[in-house]
Amino acid sequence: MQNVLKILKRIAFLYGVMSVDNRNIRNYLHVGKRAHLVGIGGVSMASLAEVLHGAGVKVTGSDQRESATVLHLRSLGIPVVIGHLPESVEGVDCVVRTAAVHDENPEIAAALSAGIPVFERAQAWGAIMRDYKNALCISGTHGKTTTTSMCTHIFMAAEKDPTVMIGGTLPLLEAGHRVGHGDTIILESCEYCNSFLAFYPTVAVILNVEADHLDFFKDLDDVERSFRAFADKVPENGLIVANCEDENTMMTLRGETRPVMTFGVDQGDVHAENLSMAHGFGSFDVVCQGKKYAHLDLSVPGIHNVKNALAASAAAIALGLPGRAVEDGMRDFRLPGRRFEYKGMYHGAEVCDDYAHHPGELAALFDTAAALDFQRVVCAFQPHTYSRTHELFGDFVEVLKRPTVTLLAEIFAAREDNDVGISSADLAAQIPGSVFCPTLEDVTSILKRIAQPGDLILTVGAGDIYLAGEALVKEA
Repeated sequence: MQNVLKILKRIAFLYGVMSVDNRNIRNYLHVGKRAHLVGIGGVSMASLAEVLHGAGVKVTGSDQRESATVLHLRSLGIPVVIGHLPESVEGVDCVVRTAAVHDENPEIAAALSAGIPVFERAQAWGAIMRDYKNALCISGTHGKTTTTSMCTHIFMAAEKDPTVMIGGTLPLLEAGHRVGHGDTIILESCEYCNSFLAFYPTVAVILNVEADHLDFFKDLDDVERSFRAFADKVPENGLIVANCEDENTMMTLRGETRPVMTFGVDQGDVHAENLSMAHGFGSFDVVCQGKKYAHLDLSVPGIHNVKNALAASAAAIALGLPGRAVEDGMRDFRLPGRRFEYKGMYHGAEVCDDYAHHPGELAALFDTAAALDFQRVVCAFQPHTYSRTHELFGDFVEVLKRPTVTLLAEIFAAREDNDVGISSADLAAQIPGSVFCPTLEDVTSILKRIAQPGDLILTVGAGDIYLAGEALVKEA
């Protein structure tokens, strides 16, 4: 049954792709043209709106609700309507949507009926990046947001004035995007629905490759094929930056004829030497082909962030930046929102929030927590999507045995219906000592009861689990 559902979803996706107008999107994204963005309040769409607006495109947009982002776009002179109304697309030259907006959306349906070209967000970013000399695209099953943020810090320190699109809020930018005037664009590049295959990277970073998004991909082999197609988008005079310590990444790139620069903690063209981990924070030399390039004392914990910093350093090397820019950029680096984000204290316990939602990300998070000076690690985890929980069930069970205490909030549905009949209660039944919490209020209530001085309380997941931690801190 699951295979049938996956096939149907892929057919639905392909139908959506075929329904996208096949005219050249570049003909519709220049001075004087009118582009309407459906879902303009999203991180990627908002940054796209600013870039197009800055290029002289007459941008309008719609979103489901008011937000600070919507207010900001209006302050720039970009009209935004709340709600999806057919009349919003009247007179526009093209419409841009996210993969989550389908043909039955009133605005999309009206555009298609009127013969107005409808494009995907990734296509628009792909068209934009072709106007930049350097298109640095950071991909991977996990670590994309952090590494893209590190690259942003480094290129800002080098005064390259980059344009940036990140899937999270970076404190340096106070946003998830930046509209620059330099010759470099830096983009977080997601594999879901093969979105990054609409991109044109000159430098493609692959951090890792694991089985994920199995509501779209059939299996790990299918994921690897997608990443290989992404790598093959790099021109012959471009560069692939790849994690040589990740077996799946190396398998993905086997036989690749384009230039590849490898990175890793212990090996690779770019690697760490003289590495020490003081209370979980890495200090090391970045070495490139036997020569010291930079020295980093990280302000963010975890061996995974050492690897992320090495990936960002390799990208900087690929684009000719000096080691000084890496050192300066990383000196004041702060993680984007929901990446080990400190939320406050409750009765002597430190409360942090993290976006981890894949077993590999959870393992990295718990490794980091174990290296810090806490007496107990209390994890409140909210699985993200039914399909991921079902397909990776055994991996979730094993990794969630690691915290001292594990609370399990109900699965966050996101884009799915519960066709597989799964619940977080099924995970709790396999994890000794864990507690199933049907509601976020239950999570907060139990955390209040069990919190002790010296605890690290982690609210974890890609949904709204952070609300439980915020409620806890408010009652401190």
